[in-house]
Amino acid sequence: MEQKNNPTQPFTGKKKALDLGTVLIEMGKITSDQINEALQIQKQNGEKLGEILVKLGYCTEVDIANAMARKFGYSAVSLNEIGIDIAAVSLITPEEAQKYQLLPIRKDGRTLLVAMKNPDDIVAIDDLQILTGYSVKPVIVSDSDLRDAIQNYVNASNNITVSDEDMVSADAPTDLAAVPDDIDDKPAVNFVNQMIDSAVRAGASDIHIEPQEKYLRIRFRIDGVLHEVMQQPVKMQAAILSRIKIMGSMDIAERRIPLDGRATVRVDDRIIDIRIASLPGVYGEKITMRLLVRNSTNITLEQLGYNPYNYALIQRMISKPYGFVLVTGPTGSGKSTTLYAILQQLNTEDRNIITLEDPVERRFSGVNQIQLNNRAGMTFESGLRSILRSDPDIIMIGEIRDKETAKIAVESALTGHFVMSTLHTNDAASAVTRLDEMGVESFLVASSVIGVMAQRLMRVLCPKCKEAVHYKRRDLEQLIPDFPFDEGCGPDDDVVLYKPVGCISCNNTGYRGRMGVHEVMEITPEIIELILAHKSADEIKKVALRQGMYTLRADGLLKVKEGKTSYEEMIRVVV
Repeated sequence: MEQKNNPTQPFTGKKKALDLGTVLIEMGKITSDQINEALQIQKQNGEKLGEILVKLGYCTEVDIANAMARKFGYSAVSLNEIGIDIAAVSLITPEEAQKYQLLPIRKDGRTLLVAMKNPDDIVAIDDLQILTGYSVKPVIVSDSDLRDAIQNYVNASNNITVSDEDMVSADAPTDLAAVPDDIDDKPAVNFVNQMIDSAVRAGASDIHIEPQEKYLRIRFRIDGVLHEVMQQPVKMQAAILSRIKIMGSMDIAERRIPLDGRATVRVDDRIIDIRIASLPGVYGEKITMRLLVRNSTNITLEQLGYNPYNYALIQRMISKPYGFVLVTGPTGSGKSTTLYAILQQLNTEDRNIITLEDPVERRFSGVNQIQLNNRAGMTFESGLRSILRSDPDIIMIGEIRDKETAKIAVESALTGHFVMSTLHTNDAASAVTRLDEMGVESFLVASSVIGVMAQRLMRVLCPKCKEAVHYKRRDLEQLIPDFPFDEGCGPDDDVVLYKPVGCISCNNTGYRGRMGVHEVMEITPEIIELILAHKSADEIKKVALRQGMYTLRADGLLKVKEGKTSYEEMIRVVV
């Protein structure tokens, strides 16, 4: 980003205010026709001129920031380059940062360098000088950098709390807010509320509370990777663990055996279902909290990142009136999301769809969703038997866990139902042999299973900071022999891959969000013969590859080639 003046030196005076469009034209970023078009749009919707120009693609946010710097006579800086001083940020609260849309980024003596959205906001500057006791020097940054930096500060902060009234246990007979004061330790209550709130805002899927010898470690799993976010003194350990167990209606006196619990919390307008599991350790109980956001947003198959070949296979499989489709992969690989995406497509008024889940992660209008309750005797096996008496067309089973459930599911597919479920195997071919190992007769598997999908989740490179790396084909072939080069690519031709860097937007991880990598195997007549002959998963896989199946690695390399992820991330997820 263009730099004007030294940002740490006090600015002695402003330039004469210029029109933003005039400045951009002088900089050679836009033309007069483009500014006139943007002004016409501004008259209609009242948006800021800079935002309109960025949406139209005529210039970038960095261009707007540099133009604003010229317009007001301030410095334009990049937060990724200049960095953010934690001591400066902590001078204000996250609420104040959001209210004024600014963030202190550096202290220089008694001068505070402040990234601002509107450096001409005299009220905000005056308030900030009163709040901090420092002389404020504004600097210009791009809108998205400032927005991401403020959001990161909010996510990392422990100043936000969730009231007890907003916390409700899913299975508890009484409201948690009504728990006697002598059981609830107030500091522990506040800490747990703040911890959950921070995890939800950071997009974490799990919270790990782990007692160590001298402290209590808190880690969040974000985009599939664990990050240590805070530590607490040992003296807080008993109160924090007890508070979490009370939330989950677990026995706080029992510390010798693993326990399971559930709770539901509200964070802003979102309802979060929490699955809680405790595990006895040498320094105390480790607690893992799985966060499930009740989301009304429907995920479609198009959004899951299938390559064209795999997408066509899936469409062919789910268009059949009956049969058994399995989605496989380890815990946290997005299997349920895939099933929900298929349900979204199949959910029409002429079909009776019934699901059996533990827990119900996403709710669908028009779908009969059943929550398991093992305490009451509602298991996968008993629930599935009951479902078959309710005239279903499509059945979704959350997970195949035992022989009885597997056998009923297979028989349901043979009697004219379309059945979907998940299974824990490493690849697609292993799913059919796994059913055989569970005791389901091979002729039933061969007659019912129409397709298997294996998947993993890979982190997506941050689009703002990913960096291109150029290779000659002959060099890349040495590193990645099975890389899918373009046809006609010669030994001396350039091949561009991308690597993570890290910036404010991705919290310096280099990645932002996740996407699926898939292996889709259709059960063909040749594979049916192998199943009936009790052939191994390796032999089944060889035939599927000969018929055109993409392995997880092959699909992952396609996404590396497309610049969506890095090779290092791919090999971290896929063998």
